[in-house]
Amino acid sequence: MQNDSRTTSPPTSAPRRSLFAAVSAGLVGLAVLGGCQRALFPSDLPRNQFETYDRMRQRYVPLEEPDVFGTPQPALRARLGAQN
Repeated sequence: MQNDSRTTSPPTSAPRRSLFAAVSAGLVGLAVLGGCQRALFPSDLPRNQFETYDRMRQRYVPLEEPDVFGTPQPALRARLGAQN
């Protein structure tokens, strides 16, 4: 009866796999926690070049305005009305 070493794995491969899995999980966890530290598009910056132009000439119209109940609604009348 021959002892075929190809069919049996060495006894140290299981701890190596679990150590590799633990280290990989730790690295993925650190990447997820530290990946997004600030917003990509902050809400206080202009959204496009037209908004910047309007702000520079004091003709900026906000995107939303509160309705009677205080919930924000699109400011369509102000944005689509006559511009001076």
